[in-house]
Amino acid sequence: VAKMTSPSPTHSDSSGSSKHDSNQDSWEIVEGLRGVPASMQEPDRQEGLLLKRRKWPMKGWHKRYFLLEKGILKYAKHGADLKKGKLHGCIDVGLSVMSIKKKAMCIDLDTEDNIYHLKVILDAQIYEPSSAEFSVILCRLSLFLDNVHKCLNTYRCLLSFPASDSHKRHSQQLSATGSHSLVHQVSNESRASIPESISEFFDAQELRLISSVVTLARRRSTLPSPCPTSSVSLWNILRNNIGKDLSKVAMPVQLNEPLNTLQRLCEELEYSELLDTANQTQDPYQRMVYVATFAISAYASTYHRAGSKPFNPVLGETYECDRPDKGFRFIAEQVSHHPPVSACHSDSRNFTFWQDVRWKNKFWGKSMEIVPMGTTHVTLPAFGDHYEWNKVTSCIHNILSGQRWIEHYGEMAIKNVNSDACQCKITFVKAKSWSSTVNEIEGVVTDSNGKVVHSIFGKWNESVFQGDPPSATCIWRANPMPVDQEQYYGFTQFAVEMNELDSTLRPLLPPTDTRFRPDQRLLEEGNPEGAEEQKQRIEQLQRERKRVLQDNSMTHQPRFFKKSKDDTWVSNNTYWELRRDPGFSKIDFPVLW
Repeated sequence: VAKMTSPSPTHSDSSGSSKHDSNQDSWEIVEGLRGVPASMQEPDRQEGLLLKRRKWPMKGWHKRYFLLEKGILKYAKHGADLKKGKLHGCIDVGLSVMSIKKKAMCIDLDTEDNIYHLKVILDAQIYEPSSAEFSVILCRLSLFLDNVHKCLNTYRCLLSFPASDSHKRHSQQLSATGSHSLVHQVSNESRASIPESISEFFDAQELRLISSVVTLARRRSTLPSPCPTSSVSLWNILRNNIGKDLSKVAMPVQLNEPLNTLQRLCEELEYSELLDTANQTQDPYQRMVYVATFAISAYASTYHRAGSKPFNPVLGETYECDRPDKGFRFIAEQVSHHPPVSACHSDSRNFTFWQDVRWKNKFWGKSMEIVPMGTTHVTLPAFGDHYEWNKVTSCIHNILSGQRWIEHYGEMAIKNVNSDACQCKITFVKAKSWSSTVNEIEGVVTDSNGKVVHSIFGKWNESVFQGDPPSATCIWRANPMPVDQEQYYGFTQFAVEMNELDSTLRPLLPPTDTRFRPDQRLLEEGNPEGAEEQKQRIEQLQRERKRVLQDNSMTHQPRFFKKSKDDTWVSNNTYWELRRDPGFSKIDFPVLW
């Protein structure tokens, strides 16, 4: 590990002193390896107690239990909490700037959003507030809670009445300031004291705080029930279908996971922040790197999901996902049944994303190959870019025996149709029986003359690097998986949240939304027998609707998507307007279930 000794311009002395009286007492910025040599062994798991500095509301050093594994540093109040998944925080060390102070045994981790001050435990250093300090703490907490109550009332008023001029100004300030700086202002002691700035502090910042609380409150952390044990014989189902398209073969519900293909399309947006970054990157070649990395990240959620398949949407089924915390909203619809075609559209301040996808699934005896057709599109408004790319082939191995695993292989070509300045080609490397390398990707960004400007490499399920090892830069890392994910279909945290339906959302959705599907809901709740019964009923309803259309010489017309000139499905831009006015409860929809 290369180290450079210099005072850190962004870090203060965690022990309270900014004086660097000797090299031994100076901060060292630790520059880790970027790209791992083949000979390097993975570091052992490390865990134990450290002191973590808090600034507000109980400033000082506090004991926290830390776990470092595979480059991810997690911490909780106690070791038992960590095992239960009750985390206080999760830090990707590989994407952080680390500074150390050997003499004081201090470590600072700068994650851009926050700076974590850590220290090796010495019993004498554990913070014990005096009675006077404790009184101040209680006073501040009481004041804070009183003003949160005041803010809740203000928030309710804002929902009921038009915004006043002062509230409009504060809304503009919130937009201009951005979420990162507001989070720091709420917790940063460098601001004026709470009693000196009550009106400014709670009129603007607390609205942001309460909005965050409202958003976070409806995100569940686990599914209602673990996946049931399946007794279905795949061989009995598949032996007569070797080489055939399995999209036309009825599968029992026990082979499913409690998510829908439309929701799977939304999962491709889990790392949408890569597109946010691309829309703020001036260099066109570097923008292409971020777009390409986003296209690769869409496959990360599939790594633990080879054991089951998503529900097939019925014709006219829809799914919406509104994520103000991630800055996008998403809508999908099943626009065709034969062949099955799913269309989706997502918009954000930083990008627009859309695609229509159809799949051919073929069983070859030991494996099932999934060949997607269609094109994925992304536009970046800041630069007028319009990117297009194809999906690669997926294959599920060991269908009938052994441990199932999924592989993606083939070439993905990305181009900007509004500029020929650069192109990108990504290769998902097919694993060889004599090689231990799996899940690898490699790619290049080239200029209009074909000259390589940037190269990227990594694994689609772990991370993507730009450049050449050992000086490569990490562009993206997959989020850590939830605790006990094996018992919950291998879902990521993002996937766990997708089928949630609470009382505030229920009246806003159309009756065709996937979250109202009884078979999918029953499977999620651990009732496969009830789910199978509902699945057969829903499929029969679909056949009956098809027969009615045929008898009247009619064809199904999608409600929220339309065919474009190049025969692809695009949004007709009516969903969110209809949702707002007159609302879906006043619109007639077919009975899907």
